[in-house]
Amino acid sequence: MAAPSVKPMGHRRKTSDTRMFKELLNRDALTCLDSELNKLLKTAPPGADNVFKKDFEGFTKLFSRYIQQEGPSVEWEKINLVPDGAVKSYDDLSMPVSKDAAQAVLSKLVVVKLNGGLGTSMGCTGPKSLISVRNDLTFLDLNVQQIENLNNMYDVDVPLVVMNSFNTDEDTAKALRKYTGFRVKIYSFNQSRYPRINKETLMPIASSCTEKQDTDEEVWYPPGHGDFYESFVNSGLCKQFIDEGKTYCFLSNIDNLGATVDLKILNFLVSETSNSSPPEFIMEVTDKTRGDVKGGTLCWYEEKLRLLEIAQVPKEHVDEFKSINKFKIFNTNNLWANLKAIQRNATNNMFQLEIIINPKTLDNGLNIVQLETAAGAAIKTFEGSVGINVPRSRFLPVKKTSDLLIVMSNLYTMKHGTLVMNPNRMFQSVPLCKLGDNHFSKVQEFLRRFAGMPDMLELDHITVSGDVTFGKGVSLKGTVIIIANHGDRIDIPPGAILENKIVSGNLRILDH
Repeated sequence: MAAPSVKPMGHRRKTSDTRMFKELLNRDALTCLDSELNKLLKTAPPGADNVFKKDFEGFTKLFSRYIQQEGPSVEWEKINLVPDGAVKSYDDLSMPVSKDAAQAVLSKLVVVKLNGGLGTSMGCTGPKSLISVRNDLTFLDLNVQQIENLNNMYDVDVPLVVMNSFNTDEDTAKALRKYTGFRVKIYSFNQSRYPRINKETLMPIASSCTEKQDTDEEVWYPPGHGDFYESFVNSGLCKQFIDEGKTYCFLSNIDNLGATVDLKILNFLVSETSNSSPPEFIMEVTDKTRGDVKGGTLCWYEEKLRLLEIAQVPKEHVDEFKSINKFKIFNTNNLWANLKAIQRNATNNMFQLEIIINPKTLDNGLNIVQLETAAGAAIKTFEGSVGINVPRSRFLPVKKTSDLLIVMSNLYTMKHGTLVMNPNRMFQSVPLCKLGDNHFSKVQEFLRRFAGMPDMLELDHITVSGDVTFGKGVSLKGTVIIIANHGDRIDIPPGAILENKIVSGNLRILDH
């Protein structure tokens, strides 16, 4: 007797059914988010509801794109190297022909500094821009000094704009008061404040818009510097500057001490030629070294320049992305953009920038997600965008105390807030500097370990690890490696000259 045929229960879900299921999930997630944000909005302090409403609208757009995106933001097979002419050489640019010509181009400029970050990674409280860098002057001091000198030298009125986050706004506002007598108009505005979302539920972890100050950092976040364009427009400053006859803004990180106003680049932007109209956007790039392999680079994608970040690269192509033979340049985040184009793109909702998914675990163990964007990714939204390969000197960020050691040393001299490579340095490149995290990562601890900054003019590479201190007048040359093992301490005596030396073990200098 033949066995009875058995038909499987249910049916296989078709691809269209899967898509429909995902669409229902996404719709449900958006509905739930909208409900949660409306609840939060009702808790907004009096007078702040419009600000929160605008921020929540921006977050909803970003969240909607996040849950609907399928697969990678770029297809590796479509990525091409940048064609000839898409990245121009800085050496081919020319200065304004006269002081009057320089005044004319500077009259079109607005300088913007990104000031959303805290100094916590370097052991400091408050905005990173208020950390003393050199001669007791902070990042903010140096930037104000640079612009004031520019205005005095050329008899112009270049304004300085500072984009803060909710983390840095209050302290920065206090610091800005001391510049009232300077010849520089300073404006500030806040970037968006977005709610952190629970990784599992995808819902905001905030329960109120009036969270206590000490928990603000836990439940809210600034969504990266890609938020600049829309926040700048929403602040009203973009239109104000357009009405005043300004044409371009120069945007950079406030901790990049090499990001000064450059007349050659500005002249290239403002000076129209009969052949073509000026580009709406410029990204400064510089040659990649082995220390820069993770930095974003430019590629040619769908007939446009595109910023390619390592987070967008499939795992099997990461080594290819890091290769300095294929991708030879990286983004300095020194950006120049046309103000009218910014206003237009924001109005037309053109800033659909690639989403950077930043997962974090809070101190209470909760897994959350931050959705961020990068300012350089906007290069694809502007017409005629180009890259300019600039000297390495225009990229001098201070992210760690090892960077601080370099800018505080005699490798640089300072003039009107601008750091200039010491002419006695034989090479224009800076030494490779590695300081151990356990003893040098915090600014105060770092400063305590140097009785005076060492002479580093002839230094190529320094690595310091462990409990190490430096006396006054120490000179470092060539390659110097100093390793104090656990439990040991090394005191480099005053006036010591270390050239191509490895120092290890235990060396104490005791007072008597």
